[in-house]
Amino acid sequence: MKETIVKLKDIKSRIGKAREFLELPEVEEKIRLLEIEMEKPDFWSDQRKAKEKSEELSALKEMLTKWNGLEKEAEELLELAGLAEKDDNEDLYQEIRDKTGEFEKRFEKEEFVMLFSGKYDKSNAILAIHSGAGGTESCDWAEMLERMYLRFAESMGFRAKIVDRLAAEEAGIKNVTIEISGKFAYGYLKGEAGVHRLVRISPFDASKSRHTSFALVEVIPEIEQDAEVELEPKDIKVETFRASGAGGQYVQKTSSAVRITHLATKISVSCQSERSQHQNKEQALKVLKSRLAVLKIKEEEEKIAQIRGEAVLAGWGNQIRSYVLHPYQMVKDHRTNFETSNTKAVLGGELEGFIEAYLRSKK
Repeated sequence: MKETIVKLKDIKSRIGKAREFLELPEVEEKIRLLEIEMEKPDFWSDQRKAKEKSEELSALKEMLTKWNGLEKEAEELLELAGLAEKDDNEDLYQEIRDKTGEFEKRFEKEEFVMLFSGKYDKSNAILAIHSGAGGTESCDWAEMLERMYLRFAESMGFRAKIVDRLAAEEAGIKNVTIEISGKFAYGYLKGEAGVHRLVRISPFDASKSRHTSFALVEVIPEIEQDAEVELEPKDIKVETFRASGAGGQYVQKTSSAVRITHLATKISVSCQSERSQHQNKEQALKVLKSRLAVLKIKEEEEKIAQIRGEAVLAGWGNQIRSYVLHPYQMVKDHRTNFETSNTKAVLGGELEGFIEAYLRSKK
């Protein structure tokens, strides 16, 4: 029984650390302020903003309830364990051991958030995929990765919005930029930055030969504070063009898509996901500011890989992960050596094992 009591005390201590990390007293205050705001008569005048606030309140309440419940459960199990030790009750011993084992598993699943300790880990993420060496093969591979990350986002309850997307001539995509919104979205996805390599029998080759394709994934945090980066009109070049999309009656007849180039750094961002030119410009500016903020951090810290991965070419020798579909089935991360033969699940968005292995390797 002493071993179980020691384990429960350790879990209770870890719960306390998690509560500090999650800043739960501040969360309680934020819940109080949001509830006051929602009681105002004009709260629902802006439906979009009201919905976001309502969702934020629900998420904060859920998190608070979850961690308060874990702390209470740990205390109750400790109390029961103490009683069992006094009464020397073997049946009660076994019941508490079973409950402790089950409780520990549930707690460790929630404790995973403790791995997110970076400055921007709680932020939304902006994920970009660029096809690399390999022509049509790599464009198709880039689209496969797009689908993989969209499914991952969906499984995590994140909101994913395609900001810009350039289709390839024959199949697949040349590049895509996706805004992924949700708690710890950047923390989860930051380790995906780098070159992803695919080995398979080509669906585009009549001889059915084996091909190797590459795609570069870039991940940056969405920087919300405008104060982080100041942009003057003279610093940027704004261009408009017709958004690509379905043909026929749906074809764009106005130049609503926007491309913004930062003249000093030559960083260029496009957006065509919104209906109006003004909205696309706002979205593009947000992404550009995030890119510039990350660039600033890189220069200050001189550690490029901390934020968006090494600036490497999407080609041989630089891959962070290999996806082999032929002659055998295997996905392997070369940084952590984590691997699985369930390639279908991985390409279907099951990335948690790779993400956890990467985050733990950085601790």
